[in-house]
Formats: sequence, structure tokens, C-alpha cells
Amino acid sequence: MAKKEVKTKEVSLETVLWNCRVALRNIGSLEKKRDAIIALAFINFASVKFERRRQEIIEQYGNVPVFLEKVSFYNAENVYYLDEHCRWSYIVKNAGADDIAVILDTAMADIEAKNPPLKGALPQQLFVSLSADKSALKSLIDEVNKITEERFKEEDLIGRVYEYFLQNYAASGTKEDGEFYTPACVVELIAELIEPFDGTVYDPCCGSGGMFVQSMRFVDMHKGNRKKVSVVGQESNADTWRLAKMNLSIRGISCDLGEKNASTFTEDLHKDRKVRYIMANPPFNLKKWRGEDELKNDPRFKGWSAMPPVSNANYAWILHMLSKLDESNGIAGFLLANGALNAGAGGDDEESERSEYLIRKELLERDKVEAIIVLPRDMFYTTDISVTLWILNNNKKARELNGRQLRDRTNEVLFVDLRRWDENTEEYVLDKNKKKKKTVLTTAQIQKIKKLYFDWQSADRALYQDVPEYCKSVALDGENGIRANNYTLTPSKYIEFIDHDLEIDYPTEMARIQKEMKEVIEQEKQSQELLIKAFEGIGYGIE
Repeated sequence: MAKKEVKTKEVSLETVLWNCRVALRNIGSLEKKRDAIIALAFINFASVKFERRRQEIIEQYGNVPVFLEKVSFYNAENVYYLDEHCRWSYIVKNAGADDIAVILDTAMADIEAKNPPLKGALPQQLFVSLSADKSALKSLIDEVNKITEERFKEEDLIGRVYEYFLQNYAASGTKEDGEFYTPACVVELIAELIEPFDGTVYDPCCGSGGMFVQSMRFVDMHKGNRKKVSVVGQESNADTWRLAKMNLSIRGISCDLGEKNASTFTEDLHKDRKVRYIMANPPFNLKKWRGEDELKNDPRFKGWSAMPPVSNANYAWILHMLSKLDESNGIAGFLLANGALNAGAGGDDEESERSEYLIRKELLERDKVEAIIVLPRDMFYTTDISVTLWILNNNKKARELNGRQLRDRTNEVLFVDLRRWDENTEEYVLDKNKKKKKTVLTTAQIQKIKKLYFDWQSADRALYQDVPEYCKSVALDGENGIRANNYTLTPSKYIEFIDHDLEIDYPTEMARIQKEMKEVIEQEKQSQELLIKAFEGIGYGIE
């Protein structure tokens, strides 16, 4: 009798990644679980690249140990050299060993020691500190071992895996945990608008490095040259700084994140550096970013009409980024809480409020603001508020840029309101029976915003027109200009909004309601009659 063929059920990548999280359930903190999974994924992917490069060396030079073990032969191709005990095959082979935690920690330490670009990137003594049962670690290794290019034919498998864990652990965490991860669609929008084709991209609060990943993705999508783009950043949180280095290195993105984590304000690791592009998502409304008497003579803030207040770093971020921008061609796209649009505009005498107003006024008088785009609500993992994308530009003059002929936009600002764009959502599984929905921008929507912005910039003025409840181009001067509105950057002050209540045909609507109420009353009357008859039927009449 022939054996019945058993069909193997295909398991999705999403299921495998979820099982990785399950393997460490109730073990360690959220951050340690995230780091453990990502670290193992790192060794897995690094080993694939190592073995591929090793085969190339064999084909070029033969099976010669002196070449095969030469670290520079690997590092020159953005591949990390791995000693035998650091390779994924060795980890899988020893997954059930009693000392697997020690094996993993040793591998992490030795990979970092052997490859200088990874200095400070990999977690140290992590797996021992988890105090996880060896069976849990084996289960995790077994799941990570299923993530292969042969099994999951993803164009960017590394990116997919890293994005999954970064976004899911950000979604599961606190406000602070969520600050290291910016939704991919928002980062894509920034990249599409500022077009980082060549030059240096800087992020003063780089989190897990998402801005840099997307800038390189933008270059690839538009058939650009990665070698023309360099990335420079800084991050204050030690764990997040290390996470960024790991995230970028495994994707083959060379970066300068400084020698250590440090506060951008009190320890600028890139002093006097000028860059072509800035992409950033600073912590919203950060308090106590400096001491009361600290940084008052710092060149980043000198020469402005006011000092950013200690109570809120929003305008400190703006001035810091402006100090980094190339003075002739620099452009920045960054996110801030909506409160920054109008802070102090009511003439509040409180010093903090007043200083923000004075800085914003000067930003506009110096003609640094090019576009203000209010995003839909509920796009971020740790807050449901709507936030604003600011575009600052040091060159708003007529010129040719990336094949486009631009007009002179001096003393003009484009306002865009996307708060109604909330129909597209994605669901994230946080834990069993616990889910979250977030608003996302589709590729089509991102391209629509990009077209609007480019049309507004275009020398062909016929391409752009104001649209009620969507966009408006506003001059600094004029009766309804920015000066006349006390330098507020709130889009609703300028964009025309339609009173949809005026579109209602009240006689028709009231007739409809009248008819419906009449039907309801009639149904209720019939129900009452039936109830009375029912009670009479059992000998209990209702008078």
C-alpha cells in the first residue's frame, strides 16, 4: 500500500516572526526581548553575507586560508568577518547546549571585536542576563533559523524582519519607547519631498536609524547612486544608539553616529558640520533639555531674537538643525507637535511662550519656512495626536533642481492639511487578543502630496492652485498674509474651510425626519396595543 503524501503547510513570515516573540514571552524586559531577537537575526543575516563573500573569495583566489581568513577582504565589501564559533551554523548546531546563553554572548563580543565598524553596536552579556531556560533560547534560535531567503523570497528580507520587530516593540512600549521608531510611510514622505540624491543626510535624534534606511531606499527606487549619499546622526539613548548601528550595518549602510550616545544639545558630536539634507523626528515637547543658564552662548542659538525655553525643546531642535544646514542649498524635513505652529502667538507674556513666538517670527522673516503639512491623527505608536511636517529651505530662489525648473518662492509658504486622510489603517498585533490600529499613508497618497508640493514649486504656475480644505499658498505680506496673522503657522488660519452645514437642504431634511418619526410613533402605538391585548388575554386588563 502506497504511503499517503503528507502536505507541509506553508508558514508565513509573519507567523515565524510572531513565534520569535512568543518564544521569549514572560522572559526579560521588553527592550531585552527586542534586542535578543534582533541580535540573533543579525547573526543569521551576517552569516549569509559572510558565506556568500567567502564563496566569492574561493572563486577568485582559490581555497587558500590566508585569503579566506583575511578580515579586510570581507569588510571592503561591507561584510563582517565571522569566526567559526560566531557563525549561524555553529549557533544552530549548539542551540540545545546547556551553555547556549554563554555561546551567544561570546559570539556577540567576538564579532564586534573582529569588525571595528561594529564597535558598540552589539549587545553585550545580554543572553546570560535574560536568565532564560535553554529550551526557550533553543526555541527562539529554531524560529530565527526559519528566516531564509530561499524560504521567503522577499526583495528586502533583512529590512522586512527588522521593520517588524522595531515597529511592533515600539507599538507595545511607552511613549519613550516609541520615540525611536517613526512610521515608514511618514519617513518615505519626507524623503520624497526633500529628495536626498547626493550629499550628507543628517538626523540629530536618529532613533533606530529609520530616516537613513528610507533615504537609501529612496536613492535605490529612483536609480540613484548610494555612494553619493553619506549619513550622519546622533542619538542620546545608549540602547537606541546601539540599535541604530546594528540596524544600519546589517543593511550595508555606512554611517557616522559618533563614537558614543550623547545629547545633541549638550554634547554635539558633529560640531561645525554642514549638511545638504536633514530628516528628523525629534521627541515631542521635550522638557529640561538644558539647564537654566546652560548653552546661552552656544553659537547654534546666538544671533536669534530669543533663546529656546528650558520647558520645551521644539524650537531648540529647529535652530540646531538650521545651524547644520548648508547655507546655500540645505533643506530639512522634520516632525513637530502641532503646538509649535502657534506657540506664543496670543501675545502671552510668559517668557517661554514669548521666546517661541519671537523665534518663529524671525524664522519667517528670514524666509526659512517653505511648507507646513499637518498629518492625519493616530499615525504614531505612542500618541494619537496629529503632528506637523515642517520643510525648511535655505534656497527658495528660482533654479533647476533634479530636472525640475523651480520658480522664486521668496516669502511664500505652502500650507497643507491632511487631517481628513484617515481612511487607511493598518493593524498591529501587540499581544494575544490585543491589537492596535494606526493610520497610514498609501504610496498613492504620498505621490499626491509630492506632486502638490512640486507643482507649487514649479516655474509653470498653471500647475498649482489652492484647494479648499486641502492646501493654500500664503505670502508673508498682504491683508491675509502671515504677518497679518501674527506669524502663526496653523494651516486652518489660511486654508479655506467649507461650512458643510450650509449645504443641507433643511426643508427636505426635516420632511425626511418627520416621516421617519411618524413611522416610529406608529410602530410604538401598535406595540402598545399588542401589549394591552396580551395582558387582557390572561385576565389582567390595563386601563
